Amino acid sequence: MPRSLPPPAPLAASHGADAAGLICGYLFDGQAQSPPQPLDLDEAALWLQSVADARGDFTAGPDLLPPAEPAGATPYAWLHFNLSHAQAQRWLERHADLPDSFYEALRDGTHSTRIERDDDALVAVINDLHFDFGFEPSDIATLWIGVGPRLVVTARTRPLRSVDDLRLAVRTGEAPRSTTELLERLMRTQADVLVGVVRTVTGRIDAVEDALLSRRPDAQRARLGELRRVLVRLQRLLAPEPAALFRLLQRPPAWMAEADAQGLRDASEEFSVVLRDMHGLQERVKLLQEEIAASVQEDNNRSLFVLTVVTVLALPINILAGLFGMNVGGIPLAENPHGFWHLVAIVASFTAVAAWLAFRKKK
Repeated sequence: MPRSLPPPAPLAASHGADAAGLICGYLFDGQAQSPPQPLDLDEAALWLQSVADARGDFTAGPDLLPPAEPAGATPYAWLHFNLSHAQAQRWLERHADLPDSFYEALRDGTHSTRIERDDDALVAVINDLHFDFGFEPSDIATLWIGVGPRLVVTARTRPLRSVDDLRLAVRTGEAPRSTTELLERLMRTQADVLVGVVRTVTGRIDAVEDALLSRRPDAQRARLGELRRVLVRLQRLLAPEPAALFRLLQRPPAWMAEADAQGLRDASEEFSVVLRDMHGLQERVKLLQEEIAASVQEDNNRSLFVLTVVTVLALPINILAGLFGMNVGGIPLAENPHGFWHLVAIVASFTAVAAWLAFRKKK
């Protein structure tokens, strides 16, 4: 008689146990007919063991193969781990049937964005914003993801905004029908977070433009440089994600339904649109920086010109003062009762000529 996976045992109410760094775990029925059930560490281990046992039985012979299930009707689990816990990776290696490349990425601490297929599973390394993102270039961290037909594992070292938003959505009752759809929801959540960043940066750039039009270019000049550094870092870390997903979808795993693959394509396109907006903001910031630099340079040139004019105007009197201040004989006009006024006239004449030459060059 055909055999299928046993139904999950009743789950305890407690979840989020951190004995091995498990932040949260959820079991989905694959049909979105009931809300996700929370999993603690022991329940997650039992679920993974039941899946492994059933897979071993399925390979015993054709008479033990389960009946065909409609796409997206397979129960699956999502486990989210904190890698700062020393036991997290050991627990995963012991219980989660994921490719070696996933664990190698965890051990190496790989931060380079990639989404690739390894045998019958997906391995992804993506970068996301910290939960308390403060528009600093360092407020970006890495999320490691392993996806199979019945299991999704996400792991991070610092709280990340997108995955926490997804966790909140699942907690409130959202139930993706498959592991691929869960990955799609994560990408869409990440895109939504980036949209918020783009809106905030746009508002701050608008404030800098207003200050520039008000002839106050130094008001937020330093902040503009910080925003550009954040945008450049985000663009560098996130830009490879849509291209990597596109390459993956050229040859998706056999268990990925076409509807799920199309959903990932749509999510990738939305993500690409956000990245293009970020690139446009980078160009806008660059133009503002150039305009502010030109304004500052103009002010510096004006100040330098004034200093030059003052130096030129003071040159005649300094020369004459130096000459007539020598303690030598034969100084002209020394015995003339009107000598002082003669020198004033000479100095004034030379100063007027120097001023005329200086301002003529300025014009």
